[in-house]
Order: sequence, then structure tokens, then C-alpha cells
Amino acid sequence: MRNEEYIDRNKSDIKKVEKILASQSQRDLKLFVLGTNCGLRISDLLALNVGDVRNKTHIQIVEKKTGKFKKFPINNRLKPIIEVFVKGRRNAEPLFLSHWRHRLDRVAAYYLIRDACEKAGLQEKIGTHSMRKTFGYHHYKQFKDAVILQKIFSHSTPQITLRYIGIEQDQIDYSYSDFII
Repeated sequence: MRNEEYIDRNKSDIKKVEKILASQSQRDLKLFVLGTNCGLRISDLLALNVGDVRNKTHIQIVEKKTGKFKKFPINNRLKPIIEVFVKGRRNAEPLFLSHWRHRLDRVAAYYLIRDACEKAGLQEKIGTHSMRKTFGYHHYKQFKDAVILQKIFSHSTPQITLRYIGIEQDQIDYSYSDFII
């Protein structure tokens, strides 16, 4: 398991990062918002083309890491963002382009997310899985369903999912903080 953390468990810090990204680049903001709202791996996010999201109700992909088919609805926050972001663009064009008009790569994505988090004053270790883990943490907190999150992440067990999103450690920490002999 990677030693990366979440963007933050506090939604106000997520909003700070979004504000910083919005001031820098609409592409960067869209990447971040999509990543924290759908839980895809960075390799799958960066592989999306405009035609994969334009006028769609669902995003459908074959995951690069697992080779598994994945289909999920585009939520109400993402629909208007995507609509504006793809306007006037060709379907075959990568959704996230570099400044040189090539597909954005994971190294560039890592630096833009890490730099925005640093500017927001977040001290956590940030990596390319941070958006995915942030999605997972907040999804679990909202729905309390490790099994559905396991399926979303294509993990083999709910325990792996809980460890991945840091819930297992939260539970251990809580049990220690209230344990006094």
C-alpha cells in the first residue's frame, strides 16, 4: 500500500485546494474535482477523452490496472462542470491536455495537486492516489458502507478498503484514546 494521505478529511480544506486550482487553471480544477468526486485512479482519469464524458449520464471505462469494466453515474456537481469544460472540443481529444497539447501525464498531475495542497497549507503527504483516497474517505463517512466502496475500488475485501482510506487506523486510534486502566 502506498504511504499517501488524503487531500484532507476536512471539506473546508478541499475547498481551499479547489480555490487555489481555480485561480491557476480550469483544467487543474476539473481534474481535481473529477478525481475527488468519482474515485478513479489517476491513470484512468488521465486516459479519459472528451467523448467519454460529453453528453453522458455515466462514465464507462476499462480500468488500466485491473482490466475490469467500470460504469458509474456522473453526479450533479460534475455534469455542469464537464459540459462547460468540453464545449468546442473534439470527442477524440484527451480530456486533460498538457500545455503542449498532449495528454497530461501522471507526473504533471502529481505536481499540480501537490503544489496546490502546499499553497493551501496542508501538511499531509500528497500523491496521485490522494484524490481517490479522499473520495473513499468521504464516501464511507457519508454512506458507512465498506462493501459498496470495496466494489467501487475493485478491492478484494472490505478490510483492504478500510485500510486504504484510513478508517481502520481511525478505529484503532479511537479505541486507544478511550481505553484507560
